[in-house]
Amino acid sequence: MVTRTAADTRAEAKAQYNAFLAVCPSHKMLERISGKWVTLILSILGSGPDCAGEPRPMRYSELSRALAGVSQKMLTQTLRSLERDGLISRTVTPTVPVTVSYELTDLGLSLHGMMRGLKRWTEAHIEEVSAHQAEYDSARVRTPSAART
Repeated sequence: MVTRTAADTRAEAKAQYNAFLAVCPSHKMLERISGKWVTLILSILGSGPDCAGEPRPMRYSELSRALAGVSQKMLTQTLRSLERDGLISRTVTPTVPVTVSYELTDLGLSLHGMMRGLKRWTEAHIEEVSAHQAEYDSARVRTPSAART
């Protein structure tokens, strides 16, 4: 009988992750990081609204102003979730009033570039996607539902 260490067991389990399976932890992680606000927060955090700068700490108010349409509740929930996942860190500075800033962790930085790329891709291709959607929708209106397969 071969004795296995806890590290061996973890390594084997990690090798067997399959995001296509709903029970897989990586499936759950994809679900969490694929949200609109997560994508935008990770892409903007520290680099400004144009995502041109380098990552740096940002205050809650900076994030709130930059993310048009995000409610205070949604921004707070998303930041807490990202902190819980280890993607951002929250620093409280005891000033009057208290200063709170958020910054990407090393783990968050490893995802930052991808999120910025996803944001840029959507901005570059939104017109093309919208045109395809309009074409698809107009074809569905003209085609009787019985004729479609």
